[in-house]
Amino acid sequence: MDLIKVVEQAFESDKTACYPKFKAGDTITVTYRIKEGDKERLQKFRGTVIQLRGASPATRTFTVRKIASGVGVERIFPFASPFIESIELNKVGKVRRARIFYLRDLAGKKARIKEKKTAIVAKDNE
Repeated sequence: MDLIKVVEQAFESDKTACYPKFKAGDTITVTYRIKEGDKERLQKFRGTVIQLRGASPATRTFTVRKIASGVGVERIFPFASPFIESIELNKVGKVRRARIFYLRDLAGKKARIKEKKTAIVAKDNE
């Protein structure tokens, strides 16, 4: 078991440490590098995280779902992918489950996720 952990740490990239902490129900924007022939471009995929899977950073993945032209689109991203440029946390959702597959059956206003309210701390000007 220790040998497996040593190998995983060797392949672990420093990039995954700079990603924001997110969980199921959060809305994120993933900027992904796409190669088309000899050209590269960046594409942003914004949607709701419906699951996180895997224990170690080398094998960990997350699934993002969005609605495009009335059709649900899901995409699975590996955390250790060298093609991910950045991950931006847009909204923190309030859900009670770790995997929110029930969103696939919902449409319209029923598919909305409540936003988690954060306490705003007032700073004194001293």
